[in-house]
Amino acid sequence: MSVNKPRGNINRPKAEELPGSRFRISFDWEHIFSSPKNTLAWGTFFIVLGLFLEISFLSYIATGLSDQSVIDGLGHESIRDAGRQTRNFFGVLGAVISHFFVYRWFGIGALLVPLIPFVTGWKMAFGKELLPLSRTTKEVIFFTLWVSILMGYVVLMSNSENSGSFIAGGIGYLVNVFLFDWLKWGSIIPIVFSLFVFAVFFYDARSAIEAWQLKNARPEMMPEQQQEETGAAVPEAEPEEKPVVLESTFTSVVNGTYDDIYVAEDEEPQEEPVEEEEDLHLPEINVPAPVILPVVPVMSVSPAEPAVLELEVETPVAVSEPMEEYEEEDVSASIVREFGQYDPMLDLPSYHFPDITLLNDVVDNQHEKVSQEELESNKTKIVDTLGSYGINISKIKATIGPTVTLYEIIPEAGVRISKIKNLEGDIALSLAALGIRIIAPMPGRGTIGIEVPNKNRETVFIRSVLASERFQKANYDLPIVLGKTISNDIHIVDLAKMPHLLMAGATGQGKSVGLNVILASLIYKKHPAELKFVLVDPKKVELTLFNKLERHFLAKLPNAEEAIITDTKKVIFTLNSLCIEMDSRYDLLKEAAVRNLKEYNAKFAQRRLNPEKGHRFLPYIVLVIDELADLMMTAGKEVETPIARLAQLARAVGIHLVVATQRPSVKVITGLIKANFPARLSFRVTSSIDSRTILDMGGAEQLVGQGDMLLAINSEVIRLQCPFIDTREIEDVCEYIGAQRGYDDAYALPEYEGEDAAESRSELNPDDFDALLPDAARLIITHQQGSTSLIQRKMKLGYNRAGRIMDQLEILGIVGPFTGSKARDVMFHDLGGLEEHLRVMGVS
Repeated sequence: MSVNKPRGNINRPKAEELPGSRFRISFDWEHIFSSPKNTLAWGTFFIVLGLFLEISFLSYIATGLSDQSVIDGLGHESIRDAGRQTRNFFGVLGAVISHFFVYRWFGIGALLVPLIPFVTGWKMAFGKELLPLSRTTKEVIFFTLWVSILMGYVVLMSNSENSGSFIAGGIGYLVNVFLFDWLKWGSIIPIVFSLFVFAVFFYDARSAIEAWQLKNARPEMMPEQQQEETGAAVPEAEPEEKPVVLESTFTSVVNGTYDDIYVAEDEEPQEEPVEEEEDLHLPEINVPAPVILPVVPVMSVSPAEPAVLELEVETPVAVSEPMEEYEEEDVSASIVREFGQYDPMLDLPSYHFPDITLLNDVVDNQHEKVSQEELESNKTKIVDTLGSYGINISKIKATIGPTVTLYEIIPEAGVRISKIKNLEGDIALSLAALGIRIIAPMPGRGTIGIEVPNKNRETVFIRSVLASERFQKANYDLPIVLGKTISNDIHIVDLAKMPHLLMAGATGQGKSVGLNVILASLIYKKHPAELKFVLVDPKKVELTLFNKLERHFLAKLPNAEEAIITDTKKVIFTLNSLCIEMDSRYDLLKEAAVRNLKEYNAKFAQRRLNPEKGHRFLPYIVLVIDELADLMMTAGKEVETPIARLAQLARAVGIHLVVATQRPSVKVITGLIKANFPARLSFRVTSSIDSRTILDMGGAEQLVGQGDMLLAINSEVIRLQCPFIDTREIEDVCEYIGAQRGYDDAYALPEYEGEDAAESRSELNPDDFDALLPDAARLIITHQQGSTSLIQRKMKLGYNRAGRIMDQLEILGIVGPFTGSKARDVMFHDLGGLEEHLRVMGVS
């Protein structure tokens, strides 16, 4: 046997290993995409890429063309500066990619493109197709181009070239420009025809139509035709007087057995179930009374397929006495018929709303408005300044407001928005203005706005806005008037929908006046039974004028000396007390099976909630903090945590926050607080950094002060002039209300005890225990629930007394310590052990 030997020396090194030879590296490209680990990594990458593109495109579309100036200025400024200015969710990279895909190429059709990498990544990562990859890719390519071209036609026909590249993209717009030169408005014909051709060839529309026609034709066939096609026998129709009654199988759900029941042809169904059983010779079934068997209808069925029917047995419930809920509904209906719905305003039937005459008369200052000469002069200076930089204006118009005048310009085609934005200082210099604000572009208008302060400002008086028909007829839960817009419209918002308001402004810019205007708006529209204020004033001088409203509109802690909270420690107690009030209200809403305060009060007014079970009418509570920075410096987390809790959860139960600060730094307005205040109001601040902190955008540093402010709600920014209300007007309104008959005391908030108070509770004398303590202990053990609200409902006690009893139960070791919104732990599980413990402790 011969063995084939390799030629040459077997130990000879390979060519690539020889000294002096070129070393070659072989790279396995197939392994990159075939390895399970690499496949999972690449799949995740493509999924993330698809999400990144989609979010970037949506962010770019949502913010309009606001990032256009940033992209155009990338060659002139650093990436760091551009990143601070861009509004895209993924910064400069997301804005640049979106600029090409949306602005230059496909418009809104680009939203389909991320589907391709997402579906590809899903298949690689999970090994199965979310959608057919090949088919999805073809559909995405076609519809991306088709939507772009269709939007280009819409843009071209509407003569809105300014937004053409934004909606249609450059491709769609240019294609329609070409088609328009040939077909004018008829260019829509090839666009629609292309969709038809794609549907015919890609979806096989002809086969689908034929299948649909065949499906509709089958139900129309005659019985003879069906017999010819299928070969099945068709039963002849029986006379009406002799229906076919077949052997049927009935399922008895009484005892889980199956009984075969045969009904003869000549027999007719009997009316009484007992006689029917005798005639049919049914087997004996033990049916618990009272069980009613319904009469089975006679059915005409083909003999080839025996009918199988399910017999439903209805077991009527013998009700010895009415249900509790029906009793309550009947009682509530009878009470409503006799006394009418509950009206909380009847608690103070003689209360009179403050009259508008308590406010200062409106001074006619029409002569101080912007003159025609000033308008023409400003227009000329704006046009000349822009023209000197090679920017021509095709149209300009002015809107006069109380504080500023808005000049809207439309530049000629080809002018970059960023170029105009960068000339803000030059325009301000030519106009000799205190500070101008450029809005490029104006949202929803297709213009560029330049706000120029008026030389003679118009004062907006509080009387003029509160006496307006719009405010008087405002049907809001908590209406507040914030001032006048640039177009001199009175701006009114609903605090209940905001649902909280964050205010900022440097000293002397009108922040405290704005708080007074908000409070005055609510006082003029709401009855004391419907609204309560919790006022926190660390500065101790701003909100003291409202002390006279203590027995009408104010809320405070039990046994507190003053309703206006100025001490930091009492502020902490008050905020935590509001958290307890919030949790208590949520318990009431849960028991009432409603979702918010408005529904709860409506149900209570209809007398469908029993006050003996702890239900009561719940007024709105507005927490006003005049200076948050001081509280954050002195208390920090002790203040931040309850404010964040209230901002997150208190909206549904009618607790709303109005928080103001002088310095909106990130140490004061933390991310936890800021995230839950969608409504922001900024007066003039000292720097653009403060403006971005409060509004997420610049501009507040360009305000002119004295009530000039920017309101940002849901990404919409409105410039307003705050009304003016002086100290004497507040005093007159408060004295007018304070002189009327009010409640016995301020609205009592739940008790809250700090650590010091908890330590002192152990020193209580057992002789001071409440007389109802043993009964409350037995109630807690019976229900195994350490809840103050349980004692309050079952024993018909007020919250304060029930809270004191709960504290005493903790001292005796019957319940555990306070754990926030959760119920306390119960230390005993049977009444025998409790009674022995009470005997040992000397409590009978």
